[in-house]
Amino acid sequence: MTRLLLRTAVVTALVLGALGPARPALAASSDGVTTLRVPDGDPHDRALAPRTTEPFSLLGITWDDPHEALDGTAHVRTRSRDSGAWSAWRPLETDARMPETGPDRARAGVRGATQPLWAGPSDGVQVRVSGERLPEGLRVELVDPDGGPDHAVHVVEPGVVPPAAGPLAPDRPAVTARSAWGADESLVKDPPTYTGDTKAVFVHHTAGTNDYACAESASIVRGVFLYHVKSNGWNDIGYHFLVDKCGTVFEGRAGGIDKPVLGAHAYGFNTDTSSVSVLGDYSATTANAAVRESVAKVAAWKLGLYGTDPTGTVVLTAGANNGKYQLGEKVTMHRISGHRDGYPTECPGQHLYDDLPQIRTLAGNAGKPTEPAPPQTDPFAPEPSGR
Repeated sequence: MTRLLLRTAVVTALVLGALGPARPALAASSDGVTTLRVPDGDPHDRALAPRTTEPFSLLGITWDDPHEALDGTAHVRTRSRDSGAWSAWRPLETDARMPETGPDRARAGVRGATQPLWAGPSDGVQVRVSGERLPEGLRVELVDPDGGPDHAVHVVEPGVVPPAAGPLAPDRPAVTARSAWGADESLVKDPPTYTGDTKAVFVHHTAGTNDYACAESASIVRGVFLYHVKSNGWNDIGYHFLVDKCGTVFEGRAGGIDKPVLGAHAYGFNTDTSSVSVLGDYSATTANAAVRESVAKVAAWKLGLYGTDPTGTVVLTAGANNGKYQLGEKVTMHRISGHRDGYPTECPGQHLYDDLPQIRTLAGNAGKPTEPAPPQTDPFAPEPSGR
């Protein structure tokens, strides 16, 4: 009973605090990322009272031990920089895990982390975290992807690429390059690591919100990049490709989109795989045709570089004990799989996951020539002479 009263008091204080004057932020800021320490206290409940902050548009929560999971829930609410209104409480996905190998794992300062949330232009935050056993060193990470110089975004159209190694050779889709969405390459300290041929493509969603304009997509990608590098402590953005709700494709991890770059996207199955992450949350929202077609085109082209049928299956070997599979376990998966097929997560959301059969079909047709349309005849044309 005492425990229940204490929890009720914490939540009540948070709600009342949101209605009062905002507190000044106690923060450390570095290159577009402001960190706020969540005060220690109850091992089962931690909170950050509502406060004014530096401008930000994307946020998440990190903690000291990258091997430790946040076994519980994390909720945030933010204050709009334009209207001054506070948002409703929104959950953060807590299933992010560090890579099992590669330069991301080897870097000093790697942290455990939730998935980031795109909040839009904001200047205030409030946080509450609850669980059976919360990790130490909880921090709120506030990312301002537009705090630096202006970034002119342009789409890089497909160029001349070598033919695929096998009979399947779909065209490369148009891709917005890293330089176009504004990746700060000085933050990537180590060169990319390459693996064997790409055998499968995992489909993800970034979670967060679908309430963004496609004109903001480059900022969202830049925010995810900063969060992965400066907050998680990884070497680069984890995903190989990102797709917004308008179907625009963005280049993710550096090293060459036509090369088998080791990513940080599917704990236990990063080796010999690629990834496409759709901006937004598809747990309750249905993906549109533009999203499905772009994901299919990217997967078909990437697998086609190795002559692989995107509608088939493959046996992958788990590279870590990840809560779903054991290290060394052989797993049969679709060539185009959802993140949840390899890891205990809801990603890429039930609606996008349900779209995967259609995406596989679209990918399988991507390299096939289209049948020419039959000639149209005019029913009122005169018959040829001589009949």
